[in-house]
Order: sequence, then structure tokens, then C-alpha cells
Amino acid sequence: MEDRCDLLVIGSGAAGLSLALKMADHCKVIVLSKSDLNEGSTRYAQGGIAAVFDDSDSIEAHVNDTLTAGAGLCDPDVAKYTASMAKTSMQWLIGEGVPFDQEQDAQGNHRFHLTREGGHSHRRILHAADATGQAVQDTLADSVRHHPNILLFERYNAIDLIRSKSNPKHLLGAYVWNRKRECVEIIRSKFVALATGGASKVYQYTSNPDVASGDGIAMAWRAGCRVANMEFNQFHPTCLFHPDAGNFLISEALRGEGAFLCHADGTKFMHRFDERGDLAPRDIVARAIDFEMKRLGADCMYLDISHKPSDFILKHFPNIYRRCRSLGIDITQQAIPVVPAAHYTCGGVMTDLDARTDLDNLYAIGETAYTGLHGANRMASNSLLECIVFAHAAANHITQQLHRPLTNEAIPAWDESRVTDSDEEVIIQHNWHELRLFMWDYVGIVRTDKRLQRAQRRIQLLEQEIHDYYSNFRVSNNLLELRNLLCVAKLIVACAMQRKESRGLHYNLDYPNQLNEPTPTIVVRQST
Repeated sequence: MEDRCDLLVIGSGAAGLSLALKMADHCKVIVLSKSDLNEGSTRYAQGGIAAVFDDSDSIEAHVNDTLTAGAGLCDPDVAKYTASMAKTSMQWLIGEGVPFDQEQDAQGNHRFHLTREGGHSHRRILHAADATGQAVQDTLADSVRHHPNILLFERYNAIDLIRSKSNPKHLLGAYVWNRKRECVEIIRSKFVALATGGASKVYQYTSNPDVASGDGIAMAWRAGCRVANMEFNQFHPTCLFHPDAGNFLISEALRGEGAFLCHADGTKFMHRFDERGDLAPRDIVARAIDFEMKRLGADCMYLDISHKPSDFILKHFPNIYRRCRSLGIDITQQAIPVVPAAHYTCGGVMTDLDARTDLDNLYAIGETAYTGLHGANRMASNSLLECIVFAHAAANHITQQLHRPLTNEAIPAWDESRVTDSDEEVIIQHNWHELRLFMWDYVGIVRTDKRLQRAQRRIQLLEQEIHDYYSNFRVSNNLLELRNLLCVAKLIVACAMQRKESRGLHYNLDYPNQLNEPTPTIVVRQST
């Protein structure tokens, strides 16, 4: 079975849906969603989106804060472009119907309520209470479902991109697995955009939903694209620590509104690690919590906002309050138990300011991409912003190329003549758990050369097992995700071994100092 479209968007979060909506008035779009439409990282983003709306703030200040958080590895041109396009992008979201919180000023005029998060020098975070991602996702998803030029394919896994035989720099489309019918199909398209999110599921403990398995990064790598800065995986410092909490985040916005980190007895500790205290960037906060847990042999640290008025807490953090209360934790009266968890992939597929990759009709946007914005550490609330800004950039560039004809070059059918149904699913489950555990232990918040080498050896062993399994059995969701996670794990370790310093999110005990002239770590596939 073969479907055809002008633009295939793989991924259905803020980046993918924004691109689809920007393009749908001009062409036919197919949006591929691996699970249900709303089951992506966007929905779980609590804090908000950074943009300069206040007269006391400036684009220059936003850029400088971003560069500081990025620890010398941000691309200044990309940071300036993103900050400059932020207000326009937010006005587009507002026009789509995203209900950002508002307040009245002293004169009784309505304005957007702006909060502040770690790394920001001003209040510039637009938010919808403490569930901004859900508001963005619900709004965009509703628009996508009702647009006549958008076809939505839910519960489809992208397997691999299909390159032209006559021009390897050009894509014909993608092989996709229809999970409902359990068969492989072909989608032929003029343009393909990867918006599959990050790869934090490669770690044992993560704040991300199950779909965050690095699919777009792995597919682009296999197709011949360069990948950069994969060693910089952000660990959110405050994930709720409770056996029934799942992957629930405690937003950085709490610390922006006065919450502080402490031991079980209430002793504050962040001032010993950074002069900014509880408003230090995430990498510093995550390492501080990790250090204190190991020093004290504690299972968790605590985040306390109970000194704030109850009505303030309920107004600004209703979602967090309800979730904690359901687990027996009243955040108006007691501190919240928290631990770090893998959260955000700062590296990814290399792109330019038009979101173009190394292939001439392949784009990457959102967490899948490495634009140069985040450098060695993502500043809070720049992530959803990057999704919208570069979705618009990609849309502008694709629109100029729509006159290209859809090629009729033959695409080989998916060959299942030599595979069978798996009779040993336990192998996938075992390899899955092994991978995530050794990545957490060896390639986590603190690393050493020896740990990285151990991880590399285990990845090499797993690669052969998964290759044999993939070659002999029909595809499944777990097999496809494990294949992609193994690929991104290999890229993370390769980048980490290249960086002979500690910077931002990458901390190696063997190289505790910083280089004078750091550069991105770029990995290039030798044969494609």
C-alpha cells in the first residue's frame, strides 16, 4: 500500500503540528503519530514558553541568558534569530487559541502573566497555569483534526527514510508500520520533516513519555545525516519521587516563584553550589541534587514552596497540587520529594536556520534537531519556543519549493519473505532493560572515560543481537524503538568520548576543566 502527499510530518507534538498547520493551506500534508495524537513530550511540558513581552525586557537580554546557559556552545546567530522570532511565534499560537494566563495591571488593563525560570534574568515565560504544554497540544491538535488538507495517521511507526537510487541526497518518502493492521506501508512525499522529539527514554529514569525513543535522530543518521552534541542530555532536577508517580515533573516555575531545595530536615543547600542558588541552570541543580543524595545516602531531596500562601500555590500550580495531593503530599503544607531524571536531548540532527538537514528535502524541527540554540545546556522554556520558531522557518522554506514535482521513481516493496513472527519477545525486553540501566549508570549525570568505554562495549554486543533479531523477525513497536534507542545510545557515547572537558550537561571526572575554545561534537557516518 502506498500513500502520497506533498509533506510528510513524522511526529505530532508542538513542532510537527505547527508545521502541518502552517503548510496545510498550501498543500496536502500527512502527519504520522506513533501513538495517539496527544501522547508526546509537548503535552507534559509544564513551565511555559520564553518570549520578550515586557517593556523592561529585551531580545538582547534573552539572547545573553541563552548564551550563558549554553556554556559557550550556543550559536549566537541562532540564539538571536530565535529570540527575535519569539514574539511573532507566540502571537501565532495566541491566534490559534492557546489560552495563556493573563492578569490586570495597575490601570486595569489585561496583559499576559509572565513568570521567571532558572537562567532567565527577566520574567518572560508565557504560560497556561502549570500545564502549558497540554494547552498548546490540545489547541494545535484540535486545529489539525479539523483541517481538510491534513491526513492524520495515528499509531504508525516510521521505520526508515527512503533515499533515491539516482540521487542519494534526495528522499522519496518513508517506510511506516501500521500498528493497527500490523503491516508495513509506503508514504511517498515531496518533503519529509522529522519532529519525533528527543531520546531520553534511553535512560532508566526519565521524565519523558514512552514515545521518546530518538526515532527521528536514528532514522536521519541511518540515511546519512550528521548528528551533533548528543552528549548533552539534560536531566530535569525535580521529578516527583514516589513509587506511584510515574514520570511526573515538578516544574522549574516553582523555584521561579520562590520554592527552595532542601534536605529532609529543611536545610537549604543550593547556595553552596552556585551564587544564583535555586535559580541556577538545570545542569548545576541536577548535579547538586545528585551530589547531596550520594553524600548523604538519601533516596531523594526536597523542594519546598509551603511558605507561600495556599491560594497563590493553588492558582499558579493547580496541576502539580492535584497530582501531589492524590499521592498524599500537600504542597501547601509540606516539601515535595524530588530526584533528577533524564529530560531533554540538546543535540540531534544538524540543521540550518531553515531547518534543513544534509538531505535536500529532509527537515528536522524541535527536540529532534540540533540547531545550535541550546549549546551545552538548554535554558528553561526555550524548547517549545524552538519548536514553533523552526516549524515556521521550515514552512517558509518548503513553501518556496512546492513547485517541485513528486518523483515517480520506483520504491521497492517491503520484503517480509524471509522473516517470521517472533517467538522470543523476552530477548527484546531483556536488551531494553539492560540498555537503559547501563546508560543510566555509565553515561548519566556524572561520567568517566572508563564508564563510557564500558557502555561502548555493551552497545557493540547489543548491536549484533538486535541486528540478528531485526533481520529474522517481523517488526513490532518494541523492536523498532529498541533499534532506535540503541542507535542514539551509540551516538551519545561517541559524542561523550570526543569531548575532553566538562561543560554544561556533560560532566566527566577525568576532564573536570573546560577548554578555552570549545566546539560542537559532530559525528559523521562513514558509509551510507
